Amino acid sequence: MEKDLGAELDITSLSSMVYEDLRRRLNSGLLRPGQFIDLSALGRELGMSRTPLRDAMIRLELEGFVTVYPRRGVMVRVLDLADIRDIYQIVGALESSVVERMSLRFRASDAERMDAFRGTMAESLAADDFDAYYSANLAFHDVYLGLSDNQDLVRSVRTLKERLYDFPRRSEFVKEWELDSTAEHAEIIGRLKAGDFRGAAAYIREVHWNFEVQERYIRTYYFAAGGPKR
Repeated sequence: MEKDLGAELDITSLSSMVYEDLRRRLNSGLLRPGQFIDLSALGRELGMSRTPLRDAMIRLELEGFVTVYPRRGVMVRVLDLADIRDIYQIVGALESSVVERMSLRFRASDAERMDAFRGTMAESLAADDFDAYYSANLAFHDVYLGLSDNQDLVRSVRTLKERLYDFPRRSEFVKEWELDSTAEHAEIIGRLKAGDFRGAAAYIREVHWNFEVQERYIRTYYFAAGGPKR
């Protein structure tokens, strides 16, 4: 029994290694949307059997990064307009639900941290440093997500954002969109400082993560340069 448990732990560890390696390849663009993954070649490259490869692929499929086709193989999913619309609706609903319920936990120091990240976002845009902007943007939202006890919810939000932004990671940005987004972050902070948690939640859901409100920017960012099909 101990030997079997050890083997199971080894496979789990190997599967996690494969998973992280594939995520890195997706992020860097080594694996592109629409591309089929050669599992045999990947197994030889990593020196691993098909079991950890299969387990990693199952995890990636559950998270929406790949699609497993029986007898055809594994394809990196293309992020299309319908996917983006769905993700915006889900993230807006989940993030707003956290904000509506955090009134007893939210402190003035949390608002100050959010404002500091918003300031970093503005400074990064002025310097055309999208990587710094991106990191500060995620950190802004993580301040209030970190106040949630629902870790499954938080993991779901972060995975969905990775599908939006790290599929693969883009180096360019739509500056007008990011400027508007920074102003939206200021509005969220203002409502939270006023103790209007319900209003902040509604703004997150109905403006900041509203697909129709953001659609013109979404189309420019994802599709103007010949990206995935609409």
